[in-house]
Amino acid sequence: METSTAPTVVVATWPGCPSRLLGEAPGHMRESFAEYRKRGGYRPLAAPDEVLGEVDHSGLQGRGGAAFPLAVKLRTVRDNGRTAGGTVVVANGEEGEPASIKDRWLLRHRPHLVLDGLRLAAAIVAADRAYVYVSDPKSARSVETALTELEPGAFGDVGVELWEVDPGYIAGEETAVTRAINGGPVKPTDKPPRPFQKGVGGRPTLVSNVETLANLPYLQQHGSAEFRSLGTASSPGTFLVTLTGAGRPPALYEIPHGLPFTELLALHGVSSEQVRGALLGGYFAGLLNRAVLDATLDHETLRGLGSGLGCGAIAVITDDCPVAVAASVLAYFDRENAGQCGSCFNGTAAMAAVAGALRDGVATTGDLSRLRRWSVLLRGRGACATLDAATNVARSLLDQFPRAVARHLDRACEACRTSAFRAERPYEVEAVRPA
Repeated sequence: METSTAPTVVVATWPGCPSRLLGEAPGHMRESFAEYRKRGGYRPLAAPDEVLGEVDHSGLQGRGGAAFPLAVKLRTVRDNGRTAGGTVVVANGEEGEPASIKDRWLLRHRPHLVLDGLRLAAAIVAADRAYVYVSDPKSARSVETALTELEPGAFGDVGVELWEVDPGYIAGEETAVTRAINGGPVKPTDKPPRPFQKGVGGRPTLVSNVETLANLPYLQQHGSAEFRSLGTASSPGTFLVTLTGAGRPPALYEIPHGLPFTELLALHGVSSEQVRGALLGGYFAGLLNRAVLDATLDHETLRGLGSGLGCGAIAVITDDCPVAVAASVLAYFDRENAGQCGSCFNGTAAMAAVAGALRDGVATTGDLSRLRRWSVLLRGRGACATLDAATNVARSLLDQFPRAVARHLDRACEACRTSAFRAERPYEVEAVRPA
C-alpha cells in the first residue's frame, strides 16, 4: 500500500503489516468524524483503571523521542492530581524536528485518532482540561475542524482547546509546552518541577506526543496482547519512521519495531552498498557509521550501538560527507538554542565553530581535543536536551568516523573540497499537505 501526500513524500505501511496509525489508505484526504467512527473510533469509555492496565501491559513507550513508558506517566499524573486539585493533558504536536513529518501527518490526516487518544488519556488521569499544542497552521486548521465535528459530550466534562505557537526546535520540549500554555515564552524551564508535578495552571500535567496518544484507541479496541503481536518484547508495536537522504524522496513509513534496517532501505530503494552511515533520532542521537546496516530498528538494539531511535526520523548518508553533515547539524543547534542557558548558548556555538572549521579544512588537533572534551563535559548542562543533542553529534562524529575526521585534518576530503554539505536545516522534510 503506497501513495503520496505531496508530490515528493511517499507514505506507506510495511508490506503485510496491518496499519494501526496511518489508516486504511495512507494517502487519503483528511479523515472525517463519520469515517473515523465507522472504523470503530470514539468507543464508550471503560473504567479508567482498566484502560490504564491495558496501557501498562502493552509496554507502549513514548514516540516523541525519550521512549518513556506511557503507563508510568499516566499513573504518576493521576496520582499527583489527587492532592493537587485535578490534572491537565496535552497532545504535543509541535514537531520541531526538521527531519520528521509523522506528527503533522497524523494531525492533518487523522485528527480524530489523536483526539480519541487524548480523550482516553484525559479519562485515565481524571483531567478536566485538554489541549492540542501545535505550530503547523494546516495541522491547527485540521484539529479545529475535527473539534467542531465532535458530538456533544464526546469528551465528557473535559474542556478541549487548540493552542498554537511559533515553530522552533525547542518549542515542543515539555516544560516549554506548559510554560507557553501558562502565558510565558516558548522556552524550556529548569527542572524540577517537571510537568507531571506542576504544569499547566500549576497542576500535574501529562504532556504526550501525538503519535503516542494515537496508539491508545487501538489498545482500547484490540487490547494489549494484540498490540504486542508486532514489534519486540522491549519495543512492542509499530511506529512511524521518517526516512530522508540517499538522494531519494522523503518517506513516512509505519513499520514494526525490530525490523532490520537493511529491509527498510530495500523498501525505500536504497542499496546498502551506497550507505556510509545515518543520522538517527532526528538530530538528537547523532551519527552512526555502517554499523547501522547490522541494526534492527528498536530501542534496545540502537542503544546498544551507542545511538537511539528517538522520534523515528532517520537520515541516510550516502554521498554526503559525515563531517559536513555534523557541521550543518551543529550549526543548526547553534541557531536554534533558546539563548537562555550560557552553557548551551556558548557550547553549541563553540562546537559548531570547530565542526565548521574541520569541514573547511582549517581545524587543528587542538580544536579536536577541545571538541571531544566539550562533548563529554557539556552533557546535562542545559535546561533542555538541545545541548545534549549537540554533544551527541560531536561525540558520534569523532567516534564513528575517525577516518573522515583525519582526512579533514589533512585537507584531503574530495567531497567537501568540491561542494560541502551546508544545509540550513539538514534533511528537512517539507510540510506535508493533504492529498
